[in-house]
Amino acid sequence: MTVDEAARVPVVIVGAGPVGVTAALLLARRGVRSVVLERHRDLYPLPRAVASDDEIHRILQAAGVGEEFAAISRPAKGLRLLDARHRVMAEFRRTEHGHHGYPQTTMFDQPELERVLRDALARRPECELRGGVEVTGIGPHFTGPVRVTYRDDTGDHELWADAVLGCDGANSLTREAIGGVWEDLRFEERWKVIDVDTTGPVRCWEGVDQVCDRARPATFMRVSENRYRWEFRLGEGQETVRELIVPWLPPSYDGDFDVVRETEYTFRARVADRWRSGRVFLLGDAAHLTPPFIGQGLCSGLRDAYNLVWKLARVLQQGGDEGLLDTYESERKPHARHVVRLAVAMGWAMTGGQDGAAAFRRRALAAACRIPGLTELAGRDLSPPLTAGPLVRRRVRRRLAGTHCPQPWVRVDGRPTRLDEALGDSFTVLTASTPDPSLTALAHGLGIRALCVADLGDDGTLAAWLRDGRADAVLLRPDRIVMDVLPSGGHAFTSTAAWASLLHTTRSPVPAARTAPQSLLRSTTR
Repeated sequence: MTVDEAARVPVVIVGAGPVGVTAALLLARRGVRSVVLERHRDLYPLPRAVASDDEIHRILQAAGVGEEFAAISRPAKGLRLLDARHRVMAEFRRTEHGHHGYPQTTMFDQPELERVLRDALARRPECELRGGVEVTGIGPHFTGPVRVTYRDDTGDHELWADAVLGCDGANSLTREAIGGVWEDLRFEERWKVIDVDTTGPVRCWEGVDQVCDRARPATFMRVSENRYRWEFRLGEGQETVRELIVPWLPPSYDGDFDVVRETEYTFRARVADRWRSGRVFLLGDAAHLTPPFIGQGLCSGLRDAYNLVWKLARVLQQGGDEGLLDTYESERKPHARHVVRLAVAMGWAMTGGQDGAAAFRRRALAAACRIPGLTELAGRDLSPPLTAGPLVRRRVRRRLAGTHCPQPWVRVDGRPTRLDEALGDSFTVLTASTPDPSLTALAHGLGIRALCVADLGDDGTLAAWLRDGRADAVLLRPDRIVMDVLPSGGHAFTSTAAWASLLHTTRSPVPAARTAPQSLLRSTTR
């Protein structure tokens, strides 16, 4: 098949929502060109997602918009569970400095985030956004380049891509093209979502309130200075907005408020049965649908992008084996299913459900919340470690494998910077002491750096993390996941045979793109 080279691009991304644009930015940081196809001509103006966690802020940092996101977001204190009379049953606190270096919970307005992402996209010559287009076909996708057809005001067009990322939402054409179907995790409820702008004296705390009332479960949060969101499970009545939100207003309040959005959603729990066919991949809502009770819907989609992009870039640019791309679904699908099931469990527990066991669940929840230390445990990160696989060498005494490395501030050339900016975009070996010859040889074979944490000038976070994990060294992947652990007193990492062939390191060493500053590179040769 002859392909018009003018229509050939490395990556086509279907959908310019936060997941699609973040994927494009992450690819651009690795020098991979992409074309993003979006049916809307401009941003969708109404709010949808409103919460993220510190891991997601770290991903946005990797995409180059960490500071911009900080400027449009605000930390939240966590989650409170309220009874039907709005009395506090439990409080799950979140800190302003999480494992990833950012507030554990952050509130934001999705249109503002999308504007930040689009502005960054416009600054990257590797990215092209084509809005106002309708994607009409994707395939074939088993061998060779993938044909993507689309229609705009000027007619029909085609692109030929080395890979296609389907970031096109719950009604994904990409999922249909690869023959994917939904696995239903048995949760479906109709809710009313109300976004309000008001300067009125709304009663709130700086976090999320979940009203655990079987008759009228609700969620409430302050999103920004004057923006508030309420979510109510739909009942038989047709109450007005004012009637619904009156419990949060002073009894005497009769002022005005601006209803930015009032709509009904069906919250569902689903996971696609397949996430990949050849070089076509599903990300975000095209791959999984998460009820909003733990605020992880958009978060899961951005994790998809971060997990896939470095692997795809390695295959497209650095001789990585096609099998490397298999690890995207094998790592992300169980992780996403876990988060979806957690959201469902939290939803049933907090809303009380609609069956005869609801009262029992509420009593059990209230009793559990009184167990010492449980609320602190529940307030920790919601993202579980990755399961064992070719790129996660989990063994006894290697409990750090599959988890994220923390991100403290370090010093580079006397200046404070976040750890990820110092490490660059490739693999890294972090050691508790000066790297020995075997670690230095491994790092040299990978074309990466072996860094002693004492040379990074942080506040002791990294040294404590290695010590608590009983590790003398860790091998970090580009997405900051611990790939392998050298346990205290050990002599070498696990056999590299399982993953070295995927990376093709002997034929295509990692280039020096976005490497650490020379002052850090010098520390590997002491």
